[in-house]
Amino acid sequence: MSESPSPSSMPDSGVSSDAVTAMPTSNAEQPSSKGDRSAKTRQLLGMKGAQAGETSIWKIRLQLMKPITWIPLMWGVICGAASSGHYTWTLENFLISAACMFLAGPLLTGYTQILNDYYDREIDAINEPYRPIPSGAISIPQVITQIWVLLIAGIAIAYALDVWAGHEFPTITVLAIGGSFLSYIYSAPPLKLKQNGWLGCYALGASYIALPWWTGHALFGDLNPTIVLLTLFYSLSGLGIAVVNDFKSVEGDRQLGLKSLPVMFGITAAAWICVLMIDIFQSGVAAYLIGIRQNLYATILILLIIPQITFQDMYFLRNPIENDVKYQASAQPFLVLGMLVTALALGHAGV
Repeated sequence: MSESPSPSSMPDSGVSSDAVTAMPTSNAEQPSSKGDRSAKTRQLLGMKGAQAGETSIWKIRLQLMKPITWIPLMWGVICGAASSGHYTWTLENFLISAACMFLAGPLLTGYTQILNDYYDREIDAINEPYRPIPSGAISIPQVITQIWVLLIAGIAIAYALDVWAGHEFPTITVLAIGGSFLSYIYSAPPLKLKQNGWLGCYALGASYIALPWWTGHALFGDLNPTIVLLTLFYSLSGLGIAVVNDFKSVEGDRQLGLKSLPVMFGITAAAWICVLMIDIFQSGVAAYLIGIRQNLYATILILLIIPQITFQDMYFLRNPIENDVKYQASAQPFLVLGMLVTALALGHAGV
């Protein structure tokens, strides 16, 4: 790993230390408007449009972990359990599933998000200066400690899940280590996969769809080549979702020479690439379901693709920079429901 620049070498975030450390001293100084409350909520969840000024170290640590990003990974575990065809509704299975979702979400996704913020602190100083690291709300040693705690806890829980499942080969532990390594080379030099628009976005898409799916499937069934290949194919639609996240940072990416798709192809072309990837590969999965005679599930999946196309036309294609969050909030529920429909079909077919 190449040496990381010290905090003193970071670009000026434009946020004074007084603004970071000041704490309201009376109720009158507390945020009272709906806009202030919304900004505080967005800040805590790690969303775009937050504000600086949080002083609670635990809230800052939570913000670094970006809880809003945990949901797709936790959902992927549910899909994997469904595709295994062996999940039954017992208290033990429910608790084990919850532990697996905790592994995929707060622990390893939290690790990934903090690692990414650590290596992106110069870019964030341009694009999102209110983030905890560029604003100076948390020190670099504290960030590094949190990264290691989450990583070690994640691998430990992965091993415990392998023991529960009776795996002779520690499949879940290997997936946890492999996924963590992928997160590292995605964010860190010298490879820094995110500098390559295509490779970086696919790595992100596979991390959000294939890896948690494999983990949930392996927990309750046998992970097989068909599931691996199909979810990797499905992850190409996740590549499109990953591109959506690049539009908010296009200016910083351009200044620092990162080759995101919006930088390489321009805003309009990248937006079309994004939506075509999302739609075509979901449609390909629907075609596969028809091929294995799961026609009802395939029809439901197609019906879930239609509103995504509608929201792409209404919001994203018209202004991808301004409407990226609105589009994701409107369209992605249909995409994730489609994942579950696919998983149920695979479990029903015994794939």
